[in-house]
Amino acid sequence: MLSRRGPEAAELLGALPVALMVVDAEGRIAQANAECELLLNLSERAMRGRSIGDILALPKEAVGQDGRAFTAFDLALETARGHRLRVDLAAVELVDHPGWRMITLHNAASSRRLGVSADRAAAARSAVGAAAMLAHEIKNPLSSIRGAAQLIADGVDAHGMTKLVIDEVDRITALIDRMEDFTDTRPLAVEPLNIYPLLAHARDAALAGFARGIAIEERFDPSLPRVLANRDALLQVLINLMKNAATALGDRGERRITLTTSYRHGMSIAPAPGRPRLPLPIEICVVDTGPGAPEDIAEHLFDPFVSSRPEGKGLGLALVDKLVRDMGGIVQYSREGTPNETVFRILLPRAPQG
Repeated sequence: MLSRRGPEAAELLGALPVALMVVDAEGRIAQANAECELLLNLSERAMRGRSIGDILALPKEAVGQDGRAFTAFDLALETARGHRLRVDLAAVELVDHPGWRMITLHNAASSRRLGVSADRAAAARSAVGAAAMLAHEIKNPLSSIRGAAQLIADGVDAHGMTKLVIDEVDRITALIDRMEDFTDTRPLAVEPLNIYPLLAHARDAALAGFARGIAIEERFDPSLPRVLANRDALLQVLINLMKNAATALGDRGERRITLTTSYRHGMSIAPAPGRPRLPLPIEICVVDTGPGAPEDIAEHLFDPFVSSRPEGKGLGLALVDKLVRDMGGIVQYSREGTPNETVFRILLPRAPQG
């Protein structure tokens, strides 16, 4: 007869597909699961009771944050034996055990190897998308220009036709100008900014135009410090994301956009391999009640020329991604909450104090 008793905590710990260790208040390893043994090439018996620093050189934020969680992606680490790792790391303090921390390590090397083919596929998809979009967008005005030229040649009133030619040429020029935004590699000038006037500006612009009739709510952290960003670029990012949200909402159902801000302790990224990690604690979210992106393109939303709308050019979110990266931050897409809502999350550096 099978026992109905559930699995013990040790069994659950051992079954986790992610390397996990528990560190006590003195910084000694108390537990390590099987995945951790494989990743570090050490048995739990050899690790237990030893200082974490004797096993693995971790950032100081991961082992002593005074109760704060710490997260780092694609982090370069080295074991005491000289073995080098690249991992995604998360560290949290255990509830009811002050000073004790649980640390998870996910090997990032395999995902980077798999990412090579994904990057190539994304590049090919962008090239195909660019060709298709340009063919579609430029063919129509060129057809109009050719027709106008024929009418002028046949002696039809030239004034109206020349205006049509000018308008269509201007339309092509505007498209090319938008594409040139992606070729500008000059670094953005960043400065300490209070983001709330920019959020108010973006909200007012939205309500006066593309978001007329849509409820816009605000959930702000009033104690948020200044962000290190470019005023014009950040404003363009906010307006683009709000316009994207307004379009996704359509004309039916609950139509609401929510702007949120918060401070994310311990959030950091490495801008490039071998470079020091940069903290990105300033979080701005644009949330909408729309259906979100189709699953087949959700992972590629920030690629150029990828769009879920037949009339979309796939440039808006790609430009958002470029501008945020140019300011030293990252932008993410997710579906969160119950019921699900669409979240575009911007993470930016904090301005230096003083």
